[in-house]
Amino acid sequence: MKAWFARRYLDLLGSIYIYNEHRGYTALDRVLEAVKAKHPEATELIAAVEKHRADERKHYTMFKRWFQLRGTMPIAVDRTFGHIDRFIEISFGTSIDNLDTDAIIASDDLFERLCRVISLTEKRGLKQVEILLNHPIVKQDKALHKIFEVVHVDEPDHFLPYDKWLAANQRRVPNAWERGIDRLIHSELLFIKLPLLFLWFGAPRRTEWRDAGENNPRPLPRSVAAA
Repeated sequence: MKAWFARRYLDLLGSIYIYNEHRGYTALDRVLEAVKAKHPEATELIAAVEKHRADERKHYTMFKRWFQLRGTMPIAVDRTFGHIDRFIEISFGTSIDNLDTDAIIASDDLFERLCRVISLTEKRGLKQVEILLNHPIVKQDKALHKIFEVVHVDEPDHFLPYDKWLAANQRRVPNAWERGIDRLIHSELLFIKLPLLFLWFGAPRRTEWRDAGENNPRPLPRSVAAA
């Protein structure tokens, strides 16, 4: 029973993470578009977002390889299990796919809001990875534990650039309402969605990888690919 529970837990964990990593790097393509159009002179910020995007892509490929070695496909979770999906929907009133990039480019307030959402999401991710690194079930799987070690090293670079932009442009930090949304989304996943998914034994699995239909995905920078 313990072995089955551990396998089931890791299966769900990997499925949720591989979705979020894929959603992360594809959504960051939209962010890069906005940053390059709004602040073409901000070469440091653009480089940081590009690295963030490359890291997310790297993490996705690591989880993909983990599933391949297990000989199974991830469970087909959708945006209801995506932290950034839920945050964008609540904060902007629309999905990531329908986010109006032109409106964000035109509005300092909207771009500021986007920076806060990304920063809070990445900080939440760092806290969760720190918990998982000490989780006894995760520790049993050396390959998965190694992936989370890599994610833990990469994570601070993912929120610091956005915090730095907010500070440099004298924009406010996340308020109590935004921090409350972050906690709510995390609590929904931890105490409602994950238990329900755990008990859904007939949950379908993906039949193809999420990046299967991508046209010429951006190659990883050498420094990221070698990590």
